[in-house]
Amino acid sequence: MSLHPERPLMADASTLLSSSAVRSAAHRMLEDGLAGKLDHWTVDPDQLPKVARFVVQVTRENYPTLKVPFHSRWRHFEAGGIGRWEDAIRRRKWAAAADQARAAFDLAIVSVLLDAGSGGRWSFTEPGTARSFASSEGLGVASFHLVARGALSNDLSDPWRVDAERLVRFTESDLEEAFQVSGTNPLAGIEGRVTLLNRLGEACLARPSIFALKDTARPGGLADSLACVSNGKIAAPDILRALLDNLGTIWPSRLTIGGAPLGDTWLYERWKRPVEPLSDLVPFHKLSQWLTYSLIEPLSARGLDVTQLDELTGLAEYRNGGLFIDMDVLRLREAAQAERLHDVASPLIVEWRALTIALLDRLVPLVRQELGVGPEQFPITSMLEGGSWAAGRRIARELRQDGSPPLKIATDGTTF
Repeated sequence: MSLHPERPLMADASTLLSSSAVRSAAHRMLEDGLAGKLDHWTVDPDQLPKVARFVVQVTRENYPTLKVPFHSRWRHFEAGGIGRWEDAIRRRKWAAAADQARAAFDLAIVSVLLDAGSGGRWSFTEPGTARSFASSEGLGVASFHLVARGALSNDLSDPWRVDAERLVRFTESDLEEAFQVSGTNPLAGIEGRVTLLNRLGEACLARPSIFALKDTARPGGLADSLACVSNGKIAAPDILRALLDNLGTIWPSRLTIGGAPLGDTWLYERWKRPVEPLSDLVPFHKLSQWLTYSLIEPLSARGLDVTQLDELTGLAEYRNGGLFIDMDVLRLREAAQAERLHDVASPLIVEWRALTIALLDRLVPLVRQELGVGPEQFPITSMLEGGSWAAGRRIARELRQDGSPPLKIATDGTTF
């Protein structure tokens, strides 16, 4: 089901551009699920303790000291136990923390936008190590090398920058070459990924006051803007809002209200109320929240104190969501739906993604209790990393030889 691209402005649509709006809609969906009102899913909360124990087991195996880093793109740059970014810092030797933060933002923003599902048949063989990586790790390593070799820089003497003009000119052929795409190594969603980078460049050029404060227009300019308004401290939801406000135009073919793009927000007809203009809209902002998590470490390295991490939500994607299906918290009312291909805008997928977020909120206190840790030591982003995302991947591999998610989703490279 497709969304109409424009609605008249009947309410303040900006209220949907927040993590609190994501959480509110998710918990409303869970309430409906627990009451048996959903068309496509039933919910069994009694299975959550079992899920928590499994997540704890995976977390302890991955991080025996329980020093769990944030779930962010930076973990994929460490694939294979290689500290690629740390090595880049040693080699490049940026003169100031602000310069390094700009480069880190450039890298993280581009890499996250290229991070939609690969399709299951693609892999990347890393130059210099000859090691092969697939899925998110492969996409992370491939995008790291794309930036590292200066493919997005206008300055041959400084490869570690991403210039807006170069993003606008980036082509499908450029991506296919950089990501080693071929007939035997196909990558899903190439057109959508390239479109995101092109529109990212356009957004940076259109907002010099945000992206060109200390340099020419580049995604990394956002680091300067956030530092200017933060006074040394910034709340994670404010980072998300800055991304949604300034990069909302990059998302193609999505709903807008009163000219305001709503990004990863979808129509859910069952909730429609004529007197509530926004009642049938469900926001997720998955890639934007994933990007927010990925910008925390560069901001911290610049010297900013990032607060209110738990005000962000878990991520509505197929590893976290698949965990709840594979461990029987969520069950399809019609089992045959698991074999059908679903559009991301379908009610079945909207319900599933919202339920995933609300169930992650219920899961995190159970996991903390089992581990004997508190929110300060173990925010929700650490549970995702430790954690629920890794557990979702593991059980998928145990249940299905190819490790695929339990649902088949048609994606254009701009949602998951």
